[in-house]
Amino acid sequence: MPGGVQAQDIAQRYNDYPTAARADYVFACMATNGRSRLTLEQCSCSIDEIASILPYEKYLQAETVLSMRRAGGERMAVFNSAVAAQNLVTDLRRAQAEAEVVCF
Repeated sequence: MPGGVQAQDIAQRYNDYPTAARADYVFACMATNGRSRLTLEQCSCSIDEIASILPYEKYLQAETVLSMRRAGGERMAVFNSAVAAQNLVTDLRRAQAEAEVVCF
């Protein structure tokens, strides 16, 4: 059943985010946007949209860069100036913008 295998691969590709990562995103999104049923649906839609655009590994790397930037300090300066780090953050921001257009 080649079609079934292909469908499984596509489904896995779009669902490679762990449940805990999705829940963390939704909790943070709701803390920012309000705690209502509508916001829950919008925030859930948002992480689903991001997951369809950005593989989890890149999402995790971008979140790490952002976290390191918030930490500050001399050792963290590389996260502010490295092109590769900036590209990761840019990709995440684009995915978030797309998710906002689609979901909010």
